[in-house]
Amino acid sequence: MKVRSLFILGLLGLAACSSVDPISGLPELRQALSANPVNLVDVPFFPQEDYQCGPAALATVLANSGVEVTDQELVDHVYIPARRGSLQLEMLAATRRFQRIPYEIEPTLGGLLKEVAAGRPVVVFQNLGLSWLPQWHYAVAVGFDVDSGDILLRSGTIRDYRIPLRVFERTWRRTGYWGFVALVPGELPVDPDPSRYLASVVAFENTGDSDAIVKAYTAATAAWADQPVFPAALGNYYYSQGDLSMARDTFSRLVEKFPDFADGHNTLAHVAWLQGDVQTARTHAMRAIELGGPRLATYRSTLESIETPPDQVE
Repeated sequence: MKVRSLFILGLLGLAACSSVDPISGLPELRQALSANPVNLVDVPFFPQEDYQCGPAALATVLANSGVEVTDQELVDHVYIPARRGSLQLEMLAATRRFQRIPYEIEPTLGGLLKEVAAGRPVVVFQNLGLSWLPQWHYAVAVGFDVDSGDILLRSGTIRDYRIPLRVFERTWRRTGYWGFVALVPGELPVDPDPSRYLASVVAFENTGDSDAIVKAYTAATAAWADQPVFPAALGNYYYSQGDLSMARDTFSRLVEKFPDFADGHNTLAHVAWLQGDVQTARTHAMRAIELGGPRLATYRSTLESIETPPDQVE
């Protein structure tokens, strides 16, 4: 019998970008944010070399999160000489290589300022030029004053670059309000979106160490205790690492808490079968079929595999 892959967790689409004018939204922001100005004075500063704002911005958030790194060490990771700049995908990938989880923030001014207010600097991507003549630039948001309408950046060669929110929003809007924070595994962003966080951790699995990945999923499981997707993702991770014992334990607790989660029963059946526990495998495979759903054919295939006599296994 061919070993069948576990179910693939579906990821929800990312939130659409907002185009709300920041100044018109200031009354709401004042209610959600501290009335006092915010300035993360301890965030380090790396003045950029020519065209190397990407390494400088990334070094800023990584160093702030506890990584011992300089902007020059990051040049080979993210800087592309032919483009005289850094691609967004490379910025995210390099963050993961240094054992931090890049989480793309809610694409709104409120989402950005809430992260800064919580003490976490945010890498932001701007177009300082025009739509037809772009001038791409990475900076790091480290403070703001809602009353005066200013935002504070680590930008270029200026440590404390203060500009009006209205001006900043215009340059940020041209990139689709793109920004991210570098999370220490186990940390959660402010007002996190579960699908966006799940996508961040799934991507982190490719380069993160095992303890860090488990911490990330464990934190999410506690934060979203009413959702089965994160313990399921943790169980799948254990399975992918060949740790059938931990995978089985995780899925057993999952279906105990969420008895109507068909995917959990199906995967538990598969893991139990691999361990030679045919009776448990059969019980959970049949329960998955009973619950049904869009992957009913997969559940039936699992039970068929369990019922296949050993001498007919491929």
